[in-house]
Amino acid sequence: MSTKARDLALQHFRWIGGHANVWAIFRDAEALAVVVAALAAPFRAEQVTAVVGIESRGFLLGGAAAVELGVGFVPVRKEEGIFPGDKLVRKSTPDYRNLRHTLRLQRSSLGPGDRVVLVDDWIETGSQAAAVRSMVEECGATWLGCSVVVDELTGAPRDALGSVRGLLTMRDLPPYEC
Repeated sequence: MSTKARDLALQHFRWIGGHANVWAIFRDAEALAVVVAALAAPFRAEQVTAVVGIESRGFLLGGAAAVELGVGFVPVRKEEGIFPGDKLVRKSTPDYRNLRHTLRLQRSSLGPGDRVVLVDDWIETGSQAAAVRSMVEECGATWLGCSVVVDELTGAPRDALGSVRGLLTMRDLPPYEC
């Protein structure tokens, strides 16, 4: 992926209270535009018809990547919140904090002929992405893979998700300092 996108993402990355913070990317118009273009780039030739994003940062990055690719955006909501219509629901396997998330996708948002990519800020265990892939495929759509800012996924979970593209890895990030 783009060196400029990697550099801008790193410039805006901070550890705050032990948590990774990528929110500053959203405040800088140039950084946001470059990062979004880099997230869309690996799938530009894949005839994507929809970008899926998981609440909350996935809504922002996924929506922007959908615009960049000239396709629609499909939200995946967590737990609560208004989300009308018939939904597919999956409970993820435990994530890096050992939490399981209930994810919801409107059944009518995807169908046969759709070619879907998931865009998010971070992937570590792949638990939420795997749940989303399952829902996408149940709709009859084709799963193309994931594009993320930080990619920590390894081993069998990575193999199960197919194409996972990241701007950065954990090794690229500045060390956490107390």
